[in-house]
Order: sequence, then structure tokens, then C-alpha cells
Amino acid sequence: MMQAKCGMLNISSIFITHFHADHILGIPGLIQTLSFNDRKQPLVIYGPKGVESFVKLFVALGQFKPCFDVQSVEVSSGDVIARDGYRITVFNTVHGVPSVGYALIEDERPGRFNRERAIALGIPQGPLFKKLHRGECVKINGRTIHPEEVVGIKRHGRKIVYTGDTRPTTETVRAAKNADVLIHDASMADELADWAYQTKHSTASEAAGVARDANVRLLVLTHVSARYSKNSDVLLADAKKVFENTIVAYDLMEFEVPYSD
Repeated sequence: MMQAKCGMLNISSIFITHFHADHILGIPGLIQTLSFNDRKQPLVIYGPKGVESFVKLFVALGQFKPCFDVQSVEVSSGDVIARDGYRITVFNTVHGVPSVGYALIEDERPGRFNRERAIALGIPQGPLFKKLHRGECVKINGRTIHPEEVVGIKRHGRKIVYTGDTRPTTETVRAAKNADVLIHDASMADELADWAYQTKHSTASEAAGVARDANVRLLVLTHVSARYSKNSDVLLADAKKVFENTIVAYDLMEFEVPYSD
């Protein structure tokens, strides 16, 4: 987080998929860092069943009392956390311990503004255009112009889905339906499919099958086993046989997610 320069000190929430050590051991140090910087606002940690006990443990491991409140919120499949301009929905995953995934879904956007139609209706360019685009009616020469006369149908926002560690599931397919980005566990190549099954992870081609069935735009393979650290091409090849638009995640990866329209 420090290397990413991601505004760590302003973080408001943490969303945990499950409580295996490789996913949570950085949190006590993060809490301590935030406290050293005299944080005042609370930090909210969301997670599956057991999150309250783990949050108490996170605080206790620092062996000091932070100067801000650390709160826990237990989530389960179907929960929706509303935020300004977007929401986060929760879905179940399968990993042998209580585990969930998260879908970040932006609010709908206004439809396209038909400038030519507005001018033809006698609306002067400027503030009235903005009012109509916001969904407000305006009056021109005694006539009321309604937004739907010059604004198209609402457009979808973007949707990004993160599974955490999991087997491929139909619930993930439902949660990721038509997503712009699906970030899916792909710990093993197909050659280790039996091991992936035993450890409740997914192979690259299994993740690709979820992406295909959910009709996503981009699949990002993550939680890749260290055995592929110098040769992730084998994972990419396995996935692309099933779903072509696939990439393999790496630390500090950045890419732009365009609107689908």
C-alpha cells in the first residue's frame, strides 16, 4: 500500500474475503500505522462470520490501544453496502472456511444528452442543458420541456467483481453477470486441477469458465501460486483456451476500466 501511494492514511474500510493468514496479517501493522499518524475517524472492517473476533485480535496484536475506533461488520450473501455513487454487494464463495466475494457496482449514469434536439426545441445552450441532463424540467416560452425529450435512457455504471480464494461456483457467475472486470482466484494451472480441488482453489481454465458463463468483459487471474512466478504464461494459455480476454495480475498493476457504452 505504501509503494502504491494509494492514500493509505485516508482508507475508510477494509473488505475481507476470509481469514487465512496470507489475507489478514498486514492489518495489525496497518492499524498501528494509522494510529501513529493520529487518525481520528473510525476504520470499518467488513468480513464473513467471525469478523468481530478477528478485529479484536487485530487490535490486540499491536499491544496498544489505537487512537481511533476499529469497527467490525459481519456480512453474508445478499448484503448490500451503499456508498456515494456506488454499492458493494456480497456473495458466497467456497474455500473450506467462511468466505465471501464482493462486487463493486457503480450507480446508473444519465442517458446521453441530445444537443441537436434541445436546440430544435428552442432551449438556449448553457445552464438549462445541465438542468435537463440532471433530470429536471425546464420552461421555454410557456412550454415545459421534460428531460426524457432530450435525454436518452440511463446507462449502466461499471462493475468490478473480486472473488478472493474460491472454487468456481454458480453464485460467482450470478454475481459477476455482465461485469466489466472479474478478478478470480487462479492458483493453479490445469495440470494441478486435483490439487486445486483439494485445497478449494481454482485453476486458470476454471476461472475462465466462470468469466465466459458470466459474460464478463475482462478476466484478471489472481492468487497465482509462487511456482508460476517466473512462468505465468502457462496459466494465461490455459485460460485463453476458454476465455480470450484474460490477463494475469501482478503487484501494483493498474489499468483503466472504460464504460461499456
